[in-house]
Amino acid sequence: QVQLVESGGGLVQAGGSLRLSCEASGSIFSINAMGWYRQAPGMQREFVALITSGNSINYADSVKGRFTISRDNAKNTVALQMSSLKPEDTGVYYCYANLLYSARSTYRVHWGQGTQVTVSS
Repeated sequence: QVQLVESGGGLVQAGGSLRLSCEASGSIFSINAMGWYRQAPGMQREFVALITSGNSINYADSVKGRFTISRDNAKNTVALQMSSLKPEDTGVYYCYANLLYSARSTYRVHWGQGTQVTVSS
């Protein structure tokens, strides 16, 4: 059983900052990529950022220069530092991890339950 638990969401004014954290736990052999997606009301879930075990990083164009993703491989955690937040950043933020249960398994993607981020104008 694998669990991803997010924390750090909340309400912030435009221009403010928030830090999201996510910890993966359970039967994990190794994790390749970890990252974040978000979903605004009435919209599809969209990619925000990812970081690989080798620290390769990719961001959505909409958050480049404002968000920073980081990872602690030893603790199976990933964080998203969000700055200069805008109302359009509002949504539920989901953590994900692409991981192996064992050396013989194939990679599977697991998702957290989501954490709400609301940016007021």
